[in-house]
This record gives sequence, C-alpha cells and structure tokens, in this order.
Amino acid sequence: MANALFARRARLQSIAALQVRPASSGDPLAVTGIRAWALREPGSGRRYTVVRLETRTGMRGYGECGEAPAHELALVREAIVGQPASAYETAWERMAAAPRLRAAINMAQLDLLGQAAKAPVFQVLGGPTRAKARALAPLDGPAALERAQNRGFRAFSAAAPVNEFRNAGKSYVASVALMMQRLRGAAGEGNDFVLDGGGRLVAGDAQSLAAELESFHMLWFDEPCRLSGLGAVKKIARESVTPLGFGRDIADAGGFQDLLREDAVDILRPSLATHGISAIRRIAALAETYYIAVAPYHDGGPIATAAALHLAASIPNFFIQQIPFPASPADVEMRQQIANVETVREGFLALPDLPGLGLRINEAILDRYQERA
Repeated sequence: MANALFARRARLQSIAALQVRPASSGDPLAVTGIRAWALREPGSGRRYTVVRLETRTGMRGYGECGEAPAHELALVREAIVGQPASAYETAWERMAAAPRLRAAINMAQLDLLGQAAKAPVFQVLGGPTRAKARALAPLDGPAALERAQNRGFRAFSAAAPVNEFRNAGKSYVASVALMMQRLRGAAGEGNDFVLDGGGRLVAGDAQSLAAELESFHMLWFDEPCRLSGLGAVKKIARESVTPLGFGRDIADAGGFQDLLREDAVDILRPSLATHGISAIRRIAALAETYYIAVAPYHDGGPIATAAALHLAASIPNFFIQQIPFPASPADVEMRQQIANVETVREGFLALPDLPGLGLRINEAILDRYQERA
C-alpha cells in the first residue's frame, strides 16, 4: 500500500513538472543564472552553502542550505534557468533530484519575488502574524550562558552530556538534573531552557530524564531519542508532562505527519537547511490542525537566519527560533559581514523591513570565506 502511494505521488510530481512553461522573454523574474559559494566558518568549522539566483533584469536573490554536492548545482540549473522565480512552489517539485539545494533555491526565489513586489517576503506570504520573533541560543558549555545573556538572549538550549554507556540509568539522570539546576540558578529569573538530547539517548533513559525534569518546566526536551520506534516515543510522551521536540533530521513531510498522528510530539523542529521557507509553511499548516507549535531547527549561516524571520512572521503557530551562537570572534565577524541580521534585544529578533529577504550582500565577502577545494 505504501509503495503504491509513493509511486502515485512520484507520477503526480512528474506531471506537474512537465506542465511548467518557460518564462516569457519579457518576464523580469525569469531566472538566467545561478551561482553557489561553499562557506566554512573559521572557528567552529560550521559549513553552509549560499546560492544566488539572477534574473533577466539583473535582480539578484539569495538563499542558503547545508553542504551541497557539486552535481546538484547542474541539476538545479537545468530545472530552473528560464523559469520565473514566481513559480517557487512548482520549482520545489522539479528539483527532487537535488534535495540539498532545494531550500536555498526556495529562499532565493522568494527573495526575488519580494524585491519585485517591493515588499518583505513575509508580506508576500500574507503576514505578518507577529511583530518580532523570539530567539533561542544553543550553548556550547556553561561559560556560554553569560555571553549569550550579554548578547540579548533569554532562552537557551543546553546539550545533554554524552553518557558513558547505553542505559546509563539513575546516575546519568541525576547528573543531567544537576546540570540544569546549575544553569537555571546562574541564569536567574525570566530565562527559559531547552534540553537537547541530540537523539543519543536510549528510550529508557530519555523517559526517566523527561520525568525527572518535569519540575524544571523546560520549553521542551529536544530529540530525546531516535525516531526509529514511534512506540517508544509515544510512551515517553504519554508518561511525562515534559514537552518533546522532534524533526531536525526528518527530510519528508510524511515523517512529521506520523509524529502528529501518533500524538508523539509537542514541538515540531523542521530544519531550515532541508526544507526552506515554503515546505516548512506546509508542515506548519499541518501541525496547526493538531494545535502543535513549530520551532525551526537552524545551524547554518545568517542568510538562513533572515529567511527564518520571514518564516516566523508568516505562520501563526511559530514558537521560537534557534540562532547559531558562535564562540569564536572570527565566526561572529564573518556572520555580521555576510548579513547583519542576528541582533537580539530582550530575547527577540526584529523582523526585516526591506524588500525580499531584506539583505544587502557583498559578494566579495562570500568570495573571501569560500572554502577552497
């Protein structure tokens, strides 16, 4: 049955791709060129790919995704050059063979569309649903807490310690609870926390930890275990009031639907680098019917941060946006030079107000940080 459904979906996608007509010769949004920069931050080594689309009139739109293989660029060029940037939904289906680059192309097409409309992307998408977006800082250790607070953050994600062995049991649970106690004590009142399990824990430890941390009233427990067995995840959700977050590694919308249908998740975490703006909007619409909030996962660069803000302003069930918080001053400088959009004040990020994604990209900066083969 499942194979038949997948086959039917593939046939429908191929039919939709064939129905796309080339842009007319006078269409100002006809895509004429594409270029990509593979970037690497000097301190953390974080890698992401910036993509630029150019139109017939010289307009330029930018997007971002994770690391992308070189052969996908040729596939994307064949799929979208000559097509109007306004056909961003259909382009997503046409680029099924280039899954790593689809998110960046989607952002860049919406950037072009917003510039042509002389409006921010969130306005083009029907927003805003809010005036600002709450920000979440992932901490790389206890010392990062003070730095993040000084940068304006009021919500933080702390990684659960790597346990020495599987089924670590009571001692491990106690050590994590002590870590969270110390962080909360150091942060003071008015601050919130997420515990990031990274999918590393076995279901038994995840269940014990979720129960132990109920009194902490965390925003949620992120990726407490792997999603290989939904039955175990449902058991954790059923036996604890600690909210659970999943989704950073889910590539297909069907995976989110399974979590929602089984009542196994409280916060959906689709990755910006995988899904871009449009696909996350569709996932959010699905989640809204289950009264579930969306907190997109983001571990890329500042162009994706700009896209995340437009996404936040265009969906009603947005919760909070994770923003990479580099420890290295060189990384901070690089991100600010590419796009200075990550200024947090009293726990919130302001929405961009310029047309498109609201970016002014200096490509000489991209050239400077491009990773050499």
